Amino acid sequence: MPHILLIEDNTEIRENIAEILELAGYSVTTAENGKAGIESALAEKPDVIICDVMMPVLDGYGVLHLVQKNKELAGTPFIFLTAKAERSDFRKGMEMGADDYITKPFSDIEILNAVESRIKKMELLKKELAPGSAGVETLLNNFCGKQALEVLTQNGNTNNYKKKQLIYSEGNYPVRLFYIEKGKVKTYKTNEDGKELTVGLYAEGDFLGYTALLEEAAYRESAEAIEDTEITVIAKEDFEKLMHYNAEVQRKFIKLLAQNVSEKEEQLLAIAYNSLRKRVADALVTLQQKYKKENEAVFSIHISREDLANIAGTATESLIRTLSDFKAEKLIEIKTGNITILNEKKLASLAN
Repeated sequence: MPHILLIEDNTEIRENIAEILELAGYSVTTAENGKAGIESALAEKPDVIICDVMMPVLDGYGVLHLVQKNKELAGTPFIFLTAKAERSDFRKGMEMGADDYITKPFSDIEILNAVESRIKKMELLKKELAPGSAGVETLLNNFCGKQALEVLTQNGNTNNYKKKQLIYSEGNYPVRLFYIEKGKVKTYKTNEDGKELTVGLYAEGDFLGYTALLEEAAYRESAEAIEDTEITVIAKEDFEKLMHYNAEVQRKFIKLLAQNVSEKEEQLLAIAYNSLRKRVADALVTLQQKYKKENEAVFSIHISREDLANIAGTATESLIRTLSDFKAEKLIEIKTGNITILNEKKLASLAN
């Protein structure tokens, strides 16, 4: 049962609102001033705080300031309740971090709608969203209306990229966001000697090029199609409109799209300290985890030895020798260029 903290110095208003919320199924704690409200908030960690602005001892702005400063309370949905309707007062509250601002007199449904909306959004933000398009679609549908992802992708043009065709280059500045409709893509970095390291693998439902757009900087890597690929190109302006639509969407969208950063850190750590056999085994397991379809009993992929070597962070000759060893150990099977994983569990558990 969601718990609401109501801070209001007017006894009649406080009791009426509390009764409405309790009838709607919420647990409610009340406080008659800002000081008592902060004490209750610290003790009970409410799901939503409804707070009057003009109060004795500590006003609503002071309550919001203390809530935002406290690590345990920061981020708690905060709804101002006030008889003041001046634009300057409204802006002050919202700029301090308030989520909503309800002016007196108000109806019962206004209070209930405001509380319900904040609780739904907090529940979504607490969820671990799935990576790729599924998580993005869940997020956008909840915050920006139904079929928001469809609208975003339909506004773009679909381009076809052949195998090995470049999608964008390191050092160039982004003017669009890429959404993979079909196919496989890798991102890679190149050193001064022209040697490549694959830093990301992407498939249907993934976005590309978002990091540079969010940083407003040049691409830090290049992107290339591993196989024939269909990509929807979304204008930078449309992406920015979406990002600026709602601050909560912005924070979660960034977190959702940037979750591959930790994977890249793990990859670089493995390249630095893992043995050759371990790196090649991990590369094969990564490919299976990324590209294996649900209805596939056994995973098989056709990938150039050069590309696989770039994923593992080793020379092509060393990779080929290691694949030969894995084949002899019956961990994989190689036929006409296809690599089939026969024992993922053993590959994943190879010791350094």
